[in-house]
Amino acid sequence: MILETGTVVAVESDGLWVETIQKSACEACVAEKGCGQKFLSKLAGKTTSIRVLLNNQPQQKFSIGQSVTIGIPEDVIVLASLLVYLLPIFGAVAGAAIVGINGGGDLQSISGALTGLLLGGWLVRLHSQKSRNDLRYNPILVDPSADTDAAIIQVR
Repeated sequence: MILETGTVVAVESDGLWVETIQKSACEACVAEKGCGQKFLSKLAGKTTSIRVLLNNQPQQKFSIGQSVTIGIPEDVIVLASLLVYLLPIFGAVAGAAIVGINGGGDLQSISGALTGLLLGGWLVRLHSQKSRNDLRYNPILVDPSADTDAAIIQVR
């Protein structure tokens, strides 16, 4: 499970919005002084807001500005990345291939690829809406002192 500490920026009835600071690859790079990218990334200080499910905890327990630890299993990140990137690409290739097999020209193949790409993106959005409140696919609140394996078992 990947753990991240963030600050609560909004409290909703079914979850929290937590703001985290984006980390770049510069954190692990050994060329600290020879590269200006690390300096620029520190200067920019990019933040990200993430919707986190309450995991059967009362919303009254949380307030804006509170520091919390969130967690998400690694397999969820891998599967979500595959879904978001590959499904639209496969849709585009399939759309172009279907039109190409039926004897369409270049313009028809391009429109078939675009249609497949949009269909793939629509399917990703549909899956995202369907799994909006599913604890298996969303970040959850984790007690940092607790065993992370127990937190994973509790979610599944």
